[in-house]
Amino acid sequence: MTERHGKCLCGKTTFALNDDNPTVAICHCTHCQRSTGSAFSIVAIAPRDRFVCSGPLKKFEDVGESGGAVNRWFCAECGSPIWTEASAMAEAAIVKAGCFDDTSWLKPTLQVFCESREAWVPLVDGTANFARMPG
Repeated sequence: MTERHGKCLCGKTTFALNDDNPTVAICHCTHCQRSTGSAFSIVAIAPRDRFVCSGPLKKFEDVGESGGAVNRWFCAECGSPIWTEASAMAEAAIVKAGCFDDTSWLKPTLQVFCESREAWVPLVDGTANFARMPG
């Protein structure tokens, strides 16, 4: 099993994801735009039991499009977004891809909430694209 490590900007919050093939997705929802301060969020999605995080974390309780809970975890020291847990995907860890130490393996395979994608952001070739969250 491939162990991928990462950390926040200040280095006080660290994590490991043990997964050979996490799903890499681009989310264009307005909540990801606001929480990242960018046009989208790139995430690695894997089973929750394959993700371990330690360090000073703070949780922001959000509500997803489904009406379910979305907990967004940030480093309590520097504010870097680290990972998300969503009731709509209860068994998954949704890890912010930019926090991985090695990002060379990241290749998005799907994009969600394309209906709120900024018009100037091109779609990535070869991805499955959904106006909202599939399911």
